Amino acid sequence: MVRLSVAVLLVGLIAVSSGGVLPDQYADWEGFIVGGSNAAEGQFPYQVSLRSAANAHFCGGSIVNNNWVLSAAHCTSGRTTANTIVVVGSLLLNAGGERHPSSQIINHPGYSGITLANDISLVRVATPFIFSNIIAPTALEQDFVDSASNAQASGWGQTTNPGSLPNHLQWVNVDIITLAECRSRHNVVNAARVHDNTICSSSPTGIGMCMGDSGGPLSHNSRQQGIVSWGIACAQGFPDVFARVSSHRQWILENVA
Repeated sequence: MVRLSVAVLLVGLIAVSSGGVLPDQYADWEGFIVGGSNAAEGQFPYQVSLRSAANAHFCGGSIVNNNWVLSAAHCTSGRTTANTIVVVGSLLLNAGGERHPSSQIINHPGYSGITLANDISLVRVATPFIFSNIIAPTALEQDFVDSASNAQASGWGQTTNPGSLPNHLQWVNVDIITLAECRSRHNVVNAARVHDNTICSSSPTGIGMCMGDSGGPLSHNSRQQGIVSWGIACAQGFPDVFARVSSHRQWILENVA
């Protein structure tokens, strides 16, 4: 891992495969879900795997409607549509699912690769999704959730350090905490990256995200609250940070209409 000041700042899932556009100090991090469980069929029908043209998983995402997927800008910044494939409808990385080529990538105009502000993006698929019990859109949270228990994070991030990606989709329960608590538990350098339009989760040491798949969903009460952005490796008790869906909901809806 790469040390940044007095902390380890971690972003991206296999960031090198995202086009190499992130600053070098971020490039070595790979996402983790630690202490998670295998997801059941239909449990997260909105979960997607973003793949390269060579079918290498590099980030997660969530289905917004028949044509669009929500992810993180640090996942898609610098990528081309030719090298961004959306796979839906499978719990496994090595089998099943539907492959959808992408036709457009929109990164938030306010995204910063340095501060990770507005770490959100949209990917349009060239062939629309057909919804079923295993392929369905996420519900976008519209209210500002200050704190909540039993939120769910899901993804194919590594489960050990070092290690390989799990084949089966993983998920874990986490708690949403206030921005004030999130900032107080990070050092000064990292607290500055907890923006007002982010949302944080916390879980006991040894259990949780670090950060699961970048770009993947954080959900609570069947509504998506966040998009995986950054965290400190790995399940050490530090809060994980997500782009807040409710803060970006209008931007999302305007671009996927």
